[in-house]
Amino acid sequence: MEHSASTVEKALDLLFHLHDGNEPQGVSAISRQMGIPKSSAHRLLAALNRKGMVERDSRGRYQPGAGLVALGLGVLDRDPLVTCSRAALRAAVTDVGETFFVVAERNANLCVLDKCEGPGLLRAAPHIGSTVPVHCTAVGRLYLAHCPEQFTCGDIAEAADVDVQHLTERVGIAKARGWDSNIEEWQSGLSVIAAPILVRGTLRGAVALGASSSRLTALGGTRLHVKVVETAQVIGARLAGERL
Repeated sequence: MEHSASTVEKALDLLFHLHDGNEPQGVSAISRQMGIPKSSAHRLLAALNRKGMVERDSRGRYQPGAGLVALGLGVLDRDPLVTCSRAALRAAVTDVGETFFVVAERNANLCVLDKCEGPGLLRAAPHIGSTVPVHCTAVGRLYLAHCPEQFTCGDIAEAADVDVQHLTERVGIAKARGWDSNIEEWQSGLSVIAAPILVRGTLRGAVALGASSSRLTALGGTRLHVKVVETAQVIGARLAGERL
């Protein structure tokens, strides 16, 4: 049993390794970078390939496979927050024309669970499945404001090496006004406005509008928080079994 558990852990480590990589990798490179014997890497890759979890390109190098996509989409389709968010995200994108996405805490990380992209050629928003930092994002400050038992300003500031007083002040502002924004604090050129999804006072996630900074300014800047807050309220009501 112990050997089986170790094999599963190595297989999962390998999948995360390929996911984090920027391009397909050969067996030798995987073996070297992960610090495992080449024979072990080959056996793991062969098993994962048979299940569609990894795929080989024309040069025989390995990359994440379509099986992972199917598993991921299956998990998301079962997530109540995703289910209750999709119609509201589509409606918000229709009104604003830019990308809206939903973020929630999963396994102590803030993860992008779903998004609906705007029709423009220039799109600025994180990918589904990516994680969002806490200290420098609107969503992160909303979690600090509403979930102090889970995310504390002191711990987050220390881990990110930022000023705790400044972070605490920003969190207080976010909670008081019921939304927050980060203008190129996380990624250059990306601006985000976020609002909490609350169900009977409990934070279930956050909805965010992401756009290039120039585009957001052209659309009215942080005045768009009204639409973001409205969208979050609609999602919260649907999670609670209500209708706005």
